[in-house]
Amino acid sequence: MKAAVYYETGSPDVLKYEDVADPPCYPSGVVIRVEAVSIEGGDTLNRGGGVMAGSPHIVGYQAAGEIIEVGAEVTHLKVGQKVVTVNAFGSHAELRSVPARNAWPIPDGFDVRKAAAIPVPFGTAHECLFGAGHLKSGETVLVQAGAGAVGVAAIQLAKRAGATVLATASSDERLERLKPLGLDHGINYRRDDVVEQVMKLTGGKGVDLVVDPVGGSTLQASILALGYRGRISLVGQAGREPTKVDVSSLMGGNRSLTGVFLGAEIMTDRVHDMIQTLIDEAARAELQVLLDRTFPLSEAAAAHAYIESRQAVGRVLLIPQAGEK
Repeated sequence: MKAAVYYETGSPDVLKYEDVADPPCYPSGVVIRVEAVSIEGGDTLNRGGGVMAGSPHIVGYQAAGEIIEVGAEVTHLKVGQKVVTVNAFGSHAELRSVPARNAWPIPDGFDVRKAAAIPVPFGTAHECLFGAGHLKSGETVLVQAGAGAVGVAAIQLAKRAGATVLATASSDERLERLKPLGLDHGINYRRDDVVEQVMKLTGGKGVDLVVDPVGGSTLQASILALGYRGRISLVGQAGREPTKVDVSSLMGGNRSLTGVFLGAEIMTDRVHDMIQTLIDEAARAELQVLLDRTFPLSEAAAAHAYIESRQAVGRVLLIPQAGEK
């Protein structure tokens, strides 16, 4: 099969498009023919300097496609079924082998490309808002990096839960594209001071909850944007800089900071079922999946570079092309 691989971590140009061995099908697993790869934030972080499972390494958490082989121990899935899969690596390829537990059925008629972009970002957003954030109707939420995939999901889920939603992005244009999802107030972090704007928009009270997938210096702003007994769900390091904060600033307002990692619980019945519910809701058009651009799998390096340019609103996909050389 063809795959986007690298032999060392670094900038996007370490990605090479090569022939590699087809993956095996394990007794408790399935193999899918990949139709769409959703490039996750963790994929670019791993490529930039993470742990490699082998050499060459095939990066990637999330991909959707059609099951072409089913392990002998698997009874709930079948050949020909469309599924979206999550695993620690291996998405950037024409074929993918995953445990059957890590494959969620895609409802008939639902766009496989949209399904490919749901489990990790929507599941993470749900966990940040409700599992860790304990969001209640009537509260106010600040979503950092609102134009990212977690941000797009968090805005919708928070608004649906009855919250007032604030979000940050790098341009007014990106913020405008978030308003139909439920964004009440946008903050252009390149132009305006985020904390000042939050206090202005909340009458000096601050927000009840922050979803922060950026970390780094952004985390300090998230802390300072909190109101009394405010909470932060910290879910990533998209800022790619050391996280140095004054944690004592949490104490005065009885504020709290919780780290969120969906992968730690993705095998549990609770999270597995929650992800399936989100997929089903998107299939019924109750949630919107924003797809920004698609690239051929052979252009994985260009796709990673585009993501890191911070122009995208929503997910960037890789599409394996039949007969690619």
